[in-house]
Formats: sequence, structure tokens, C-alpha cells
Amino acid sequence: MRKQILVLLGFVLTSFQCMYAQGSPDYTGGLKVKFNEDGSKYLRIISWAQVQANYNLEESFDANGNENSPLNFNLRRARILMFAQINKDFLILTHFGLNSLNSSQLSPTGKGSGSQLFFHDVWAQYNLGKNHTVGGGLHYFNGISRLNNQSTLNMMTLDNNRQSWATIGLSDQFARHLGVFVKGKFNKFQYRIAINDASVSSLDNRTAVAGGDAVYNGRASLGSKDAGKTYAGYFDYHFFDQESNFLPYKVGTYLGGKKVFNVGAGFFLHPKGSVINTGSTTTTVLEGEDVSIFAVDAFYDTPLGEDGSALTAYAVFQSNNYGKNYLFSAYGTGSMIYGHVGYVFKGDKSRTRYQPYVSYGTHNYDAVNDNRNTLGIGVNAYMSGHHSKLTLEYKSQKFGALDLNTLSLQAMIYL
Repeated sequence: MRKQILVLLGFVLTSFQCMYAQGSPDYTGGLKVKFNEDGSKYLRIISWAQVQANYNLEESFDANGNENSPLNFNLRRARILMFAQINKDFLILTHFGLNSLNSSQLSPTGKGSGSQLFFHDVWAQYNLGKNHTVGGGLHYFNGISRLNNQSTLNMMTLDNNRQSWATIGLSDQFARHLGVFVKGKFNKFQYRIAINDASVSSLDNRTAVAGGDAVYNGRASLGSKDAGKTYAGYFDYHFFDQESNFLPYKVGTYLGGKKVFNVGAGFFLHPKGSVINTGSTTTTVLEGEDVSIFAVDAFYDTPLGEDGSALTAYAVFQSNNYGKNYLFSAYGTGSMIYGHVGYVFKGDKSRTRYQPYVSYGTHNYDAVNDNRNTLGIGVNAYMSGHHSKLTLEYKSQKFGALDLNTLSLQAMIYL
């Protein structure tokens, strides 16, 4: 049965080889409401959905000893993003949706927490001249690296490298902070800097034990005066074509539509974001531990001639300090090296184009001797650029007792 499913997934992907694309790979405009004749006053609406079939290659069992189904379906993302300008000096953006809706989160009337829409972004911004902007709200002008500012519309791999969203659910709401930001550029140098409130709630709701390791809930434990603010920034230099910084979302692959080579560096600081317990078994004494994350990265995307072939490559080194021997879920004090590379085969852009890719990441932690290693091998089939694509990916994750091997097929459409 498992072999039949693997063959079926492969057939579904390759069956698109002879299909013509519906729409242009150079899709522009989209769902746009113009408020004046020249279109300078407008409302832009973007909608997208990503649906996955995930096949676990390892056997697993539930709490009652029953074998779990190896094949599961997942609504990975369903989003709507809207932004509007009625004056060139200011913009408002609203972004809402849901993530990772599966059978365990469905509720009989759709009122369960897993089925609910929530705001990902809501911010307003004002232009300070032509190249600089200040804004505030629930925003995505993050620091650290390109992948911490990744768009989910045009990723090259099936999904983002999870460790690159380095504070998700710890100090923010789904990789978004509530605060103020400035962004802009000086010729080929671009920047974004933000000062934010740290979230009172944290996925890390553990209790710090005496003499134990750090726990990331400093805002809840120490209060807003000591641990209430976070600081972030990302800076990159664009050697060839300049990328747009109109919105914060970084492109994963241009499919050769631009020649881009950027080198960047970024940071995230949360003073006393974590806590340790320096007391005893009978006395709790909490002390703050500063959270500091730094990264350097490089991104390269280029056409390889006039035949439609293209290369995309990315690499990052990230240093993570979440406090003394911190280790929680995918995150921990230590360092990470990650990279991916993809190649678009030559071909007519009006037909389906293929992009095989490989990704690899290794993450070491101070708390343990073992490394977390992740390998991804996949292929994208672009029927209309990123607006209509299929992705088939094999992913292997190894860390301690974890040995997870998954085959995923994802269909994505966005307008």
C-alpha cells in the first residue's frame, strides 16, 4: 500500500509535464481596486492557499497502541492580505488567515481554536521622503536574517527553515511583534529596524527549576519594566538588481526573473527575555538572562542564459543565545548553519517549468552533545510561476531519538 501511494504522488507531479500554464508567469496587477484613473490610489487584495498531503515513512502509534495512518492532509496556509494607499505618503496593511488545519484541529461547528482566523499583520506606515518609512502596529519587519523575513508566497523549499523563524511563539505572535519600525535604503544598502513589546504569553510555559536551565518567559516572570522590550534589525547590500522593500516579505526564488546577489546581517535582542532560578529547592529566585541572536547570510538568484534556466542559492550562519543551556522544541542556545540551492530547467515560460532543489541544516546546542540535522530534497512544478505550483519534497530530520522521514505533496494557488 505504501509503495502504491509513493508511485501515485510521483505520477501526480510528473503528469503536469504536458500541461500549458493557465495565466502568465509574469502575473502582475492581480485583484486591485483603483480609486483614481492612474491607479495611484488603490486597494490591493492577495489571497492564497497551500494544501498538503503528508506521508510519514515511519510507523507511529497513538496512546492506545493503535497504528496511526501514515497519510494525512493539512491545510498548511489559507490567507488574505490587503493593503491600500489613498495618498503616496501613507499605507495601511491587513493580513489574516489560519495555519496548519488538520483533522485533529477540526471542530464540529468550526468554532475550535485551530479553525479560527487571526490577524498576522496589521500596521500603518508613513513615508519620510522617497526612500525611508516609519510605521507601527502588528508587523513583520523582523531582524536576524532573510529567512526570518521570508514570504510564504514564493518559497523555493516546501516550507521555511523552522529554526530561522527564531522567536516564533516565544516573544511574538506567529513571527510578528507589536511595535514600531523604520525601513528604507541608501542606494544599494537597505535596512529595517524595530522596537517592540515582547509578548506576555510564550509557548515556553515551563517553570524554571533551581540550578536548572533557562526558560523563555521573562516578560511573564519579571514584568514589563525588566523584560518588556525587544530590538531587531536586518541590513543587506544589493550588488546587482535591487529588490523591492515596499513590503517586508523577502522573496524565496525569482526563477531567473532578476539577477540578485545580496549579503546581509541582522540581530534580535531581548534583554532578560529568559529566566533562570538561582534559588534552592525551597526558595525561588529568578534572574533574567539576555536573549541575543545574530546572523549573516547571502542570497543569489540569476538566469543562466536565454533559455529560461536559472539558479537560486542561499546560505546563513546564525548564533543563538536564549540563555543558559536553553533547549525547547526546535530552539536552543548554540549555532546553526543552513543553506539551499535550486535549479530551474530550461524551457518555455508559457509551459510548466521544473525546479529541483536540496536543502540542509545543522544546529548544535550547548545543552546536549547531539546535533539536529535536517535534509530536504524536492522539486517544484510551476504551472504559472508561483501563482500555481506543485511541490514534492522528501524531508529527513534527525535529533537524538527523533528520526522523522516525511514525503509531502503540496498544491498552492495565489491570486
